[in-house]
Amino acid sequence: MWHYDAPLREMRFVIEDVLQAPAAWRSMPAFADLDMDTAAEVLAQAARFASEVLQPLNGPGDREGCRLVQGHVKTPAGFAQAWASFVEGGWPALACDPDVGGQGLPQLLNAALFEMLVSANHAWTMYPGLLHGAYETLLAHAEPALRERYLPKIVSGEWLAAMALTEPQAGSDLGLVRTKAAPRPDGSLAVTGSKIFISGGDHDLSENIVHLVLCRLPDAPAGPKGLSLALVPKFLPDGSRNAMVCDGLEHKMGIHGSATCAMRYDGAIGWLVGEPNRGLAAMFVMMNAARLHVGLQGLGHLEMAAQNARRYALERLQMRAVVRPPGASAAADPIARHPAMRRSLRSLQAVAEGLRVVAYQAAMWLDEAHRHPDAGQREQAFARAAFLTPVVKAFATHWGFQGASEALQVFGGYGYVREFGIEQTLRDSRIALVYEGTNEIQAIDLLLRKTLADGGAAFERWLDELAPAATAHDAFGSALSDQLAAARAALGSLRQAQPDDPEAPWRVADDFLMGVGHLLLAWAWARIATAARRCQDDAAWAAERESLARHGVAWVLPQARVHWHRVSAAAPLDEVRA
Repeated sequence: MWHYDAPLREMRFVIEDVLQAPAAWRSMPAFADLDMDTAAEVLAQAARFASEVLQPLNGPGDREGCRLVQGHVKTPAGFAQAWASFVEGGWPALACDPDVGGQGLPQLLNAALFEMLVSANHAWTMYPGLLHGAYETLLAHAEPALRERYLPKIVSGEWLAAMALTEPQAGSDLGLVRTKAAPRPDGSLAVTGSKIFISGGDHDLSENIVHLVLCRLPDAPAGPKGLSLALVPKFLPDGSRNAMVCDGLEHKMGIHGSATCAMRYDGAIGWLVGEPNRGLAAMFVMMNAARLHVGLQGLGHLEMAAQNARRYALERLQMRAVVRPPGASAAADPIARHPAMRRSLRSLQAVAEGLRVVAYQAAMWLDEAHRHPDAGQREQAFARAAFLTPVVKAFATHWGFQGASEALQVFGGYGYVREFGIEQTLRDSRIALVYEGTNEIQAIDLLLRKTLADGGAAFERWLDELAPAATAHDAFGSALSDQLAAARAALGSLRQAQPDDPEAPWRVADDFLMGVGHLLLAWAWARIATAARRCQDDAAWAAERESLARHGVAWVLPQARVHWHRVSAAAPLDEVRA
């Protein structure tokens, strides 16, 4: 019974009615010829690929996993064929620049594509997950000759990419990276060192894998200011195998079909990307793109969990509901009629629909940051997207795992066994809270770097931009207005506490991010309700969107008070003792 139906109608509603993206596209010459009918057809084709090709491989791929055979990684049956179909369909090139072989479509559509891919098969989607980030990094920082050699193959998907940052002693603190890069007479580098937790470091999906490796040149300064970025391909331009090897595969809690590799570089030949000792600046282009995709993983898991739990609850008969509809039979009712299940199921759906608005808005701002003809608009959109990125990454992945856990509860004992699928979603979703910068690091980035660094001025301007959605004289306007006031009060408390208690922001950063996440849900639900009231073609469907948003305000949003209270109180923490 476990399967995936892409929520195409809801996706189109968010893109066309809530965010009104087609009007924004007309203001950007690169997208001026794109209309909603064309966009809808792209989404429909993506949905078919996700549900017909990827989703049937999800459970079997989890059970089979990846294997290391004589130094080569073998992915689960069907994964390589699915990748070949993905490349043949031109999907890797969807949001890439036409000048380098891309289709030139918006990041917004790419975000919707990746929501569907992750919903259907997270492990498989790990392989293309870093591809767009690698494309953006090379486009922005690589020398022309390097771009010409590698970018077309990456854009087309003929070659895949891997991001090699982490070492045993250098996880979140990349300043501890030890991998060395020695200049060679021909201008290339000899890269030597070991990396761990490298997603897609080796596999059999593409004929070449382009590794972007953080390393140190001779005499580089210590710490993060001494890091450089090198492009190190699995196969060199002459066709020979580079001096790199997969030493082992991690045996993980979930995403078993994704090859998480320990890689060793034994003087592997590579080329510098960007300036010497400026590798982090180049790498952050890739990491920021990856963080949005990880946020979409959270949304995808939540959507998959919610819709399957809903299907199960409508079919599973058990006991009699407390209040039964008129004319209901005397037999047992579907558990979806029971109050506890109604509350869970509607909360999951309400959050999924709200998060979709937030994540798609981030992607839309990225489109404006790169494509809007006005420089001021581009700068403003980039700042908005940068602010939203850590929230999308952390808050959506929190809900991906939390939602999967609540959905498992709907299945009862059946949820705990393999055959019903939800236990795999729970396992797969958990990693998203950890990689691409843990959620705690995202919270520190949001509060310390992006909010308090300028005394909160940019944050307050951003709150002002959200405020128009709070002007409606209804429950949605009131709820958003309360959240905006709570955010401003929390910021004021932190400003007052910080001079005498410098650690205070660090203690409450997680709660600050969660508070902002709930604020954004309130904003999204207000936008959904407004758009739903404008819908003319299906009044019942539109009313259900507003009803779900109202449920979110009543049953999910109250949790924000806990987070804002903690931020304002900034209670002290004792040391951990043995």
